[in-house]
Amino acid sequence: MSSGTFQRHEVKFLLNRKQRMALELAMQDHMQQDQYGESTICSLYYDTRDFRLIRRSMEKPVYKEKLRLRSYGPAQQDGMVFVELKKKYDGIVYKRRISMKEAKASRYLAGETRLPEDSQIGREIDWFKKYYQELLPAVYLCYDRIAYFSREDADLRINQDQDDKSWQPEPPDLRYYTERAGNREGIDRRAALPQRQPGDQHVSV
Repeated sequence: MSSGTFQRHEVKFLLNRKQRMALELAMQDHMQQDQYGESTICSLYYDTRDFRLIRRSMEKPVYKEKLRLRSYGPAQQDGMVFVELKKKYDGIVYKRRISMKEAKASRYLAGETRLPEDSQIGREIDWFKKYYQELLPAVYLCYDRIAYFSREDADLRINQDQDDKSWQPEPPDLRYYTERAGNREGIDRRAALPQRQPGDQHVSV
């Protein structure tokens, strides 16, 4: 099990096809793809039965937090995933995450086992789970990402997210998560996700 922390100022935009093409043209001389290049991001967000976390987020508070299971590419039971605590305070995003095999991560989030190792980040995630008590899989997001960094300033990054797969029927591997967590009714997608038009994409800076 490994851990990591991230801190950054993050701004998100929803672009149509014409805006996306203009952005890519403007980026040509200033940005280049990072070491990850193109990848598929899959995230399973956890929430309370009354959707306390997403309702709080929709209120646009100064401070908000969420817990998710993230994989790069579809999660496999013997593959590595991240259990990630994401916080936002006064416009600054903080990420605290630990990596482990998917099978261990799903058992941990279902409350069936403890983390395999003790760490500061692990204790923070434990506290989050204890505070919100029963957390269940709530929303599944999956999309393709192209990641860039600036040639002039390595701290400046632009991620283009598109081809949102979140609206497709529930993938078979998600049923594994929901059944383990006791949420046999499946993923609830009533949380406020933006309505997209064909060709739209998210850009985060």
